[in-house]
Amino acid sequence: MHALTAAGARQEALAEFVPARRQFLIRREPALRRIGAVWRLGVFLLDADAVLRATGSLVRATPPGRPQGLARSMEERRALRAAAQRGGFRDGETVDFDAPVIPLDPASLRDADGPLFLRDGRALVRWSPAAADADARDFGGYLAERVDLLAHPPEGA
Repeated sequence: MHALTAAGARQEALAEFVPARRQFLIRREPALRRIGAVWRLGVFLLDADAVLRATGSLVRATPPGRPQGLARSMEERRALRAAAQRGGFRDGETVDFDAPVIPLDPASLRDADGPLFLRDGRALVRWSPAAADADARDFGGYLAERVDLLAHPPEGA
């Protein structure tokens, strides 16, 4: 974290999805509510308090446009952009949400099916949900590489 802070590494917004609800007989539309900021480190999100999360969903806060009866997935993305707008995010801001905290205790990591797990006493990373455990990378090396890329992005990135 210190290296990321010192380098002024780019952070992204962390939010929680607040579904549509009624409040005092008034319908409130779904919104994304800001709960913090994180650094994106590949399949992980890390905050300034050293809380590690699995990368969940993300949306770029842009004007949502009007419903156009397009494919369901496109309309869902439009609705999420509208939820980000209702949450007060800046135009163009990247908003991460549905990003579960990764429990770091050994018992949880031995049984984990997420990106971080323990095998034979080693912390390993599933860099893709489709990757087999045999293809997992060493956590320390993976994290060091991601921190370095974020702290020192390639020219033009």
